[in-house]
Amino acid sequence: MAKTTAPPSRAPRRAGGRAVDVRGWLGGIRLSGFMVIMLGLVVLAAFVLVPTIGTYVDQRQQIAALEAAVEVSREDVAELEAQRERWTDPAYITTQARERLYYVRPGEVVYLVDNDLPPELAPQEQDPVSEEVEQTPTDWMSQLVRSVAAAGLAQTVKAPTVGVPDPEPTRTPTP
Repeated sequence: MAKTTAPPSRAPRRAGGRAVDVRGWLGGIRLSGFMVIMLGLVVLAAFVLVPTIGTYVDQRQQIAALEAAVEVSREDVAELEAQRERWTDPAYITTQARERLYYVRPGEVVYLVDNDLPPELAPQEQDPVSEEVEQTPTDWMSQLVRSVAAAGLAQTVKAPTVGVPDPEPTRTPTP
């Protein structure tokens, strides 16, 4: 009997010796109208939901920032209430009047000392400005690159402006 040989195939061979025929695999996929419609709906859903999810995440971050601002405001309110309670104490009022306003009781003598700083903390006179231009021994280019890199890598968060009390309230004239 004669031996039959298989025609040479164009498909590349794997290391195990089996041939992989991609054309056969792709030919086995049949696209029906229903499958095309469902695939279109999945793509449409992705286009609709991705911006919505991004908006949701942004709003959750804003809510978290506002909750933190509310917590800070509550702490400030608690601190101000404690300070108000301190001001109801006559001894605290007397102490503050003596320290801040230099009030004294009749018959007391007060001594105020000016320039009571030690000599090492006293402001020193500055050296006179020289007439010559001096060159600094540093490399300004590397400092610029480090500064830009540090500014670009800094992770700062913008403080929320809604619901956060002003650090210094402005006085409005009352009629």
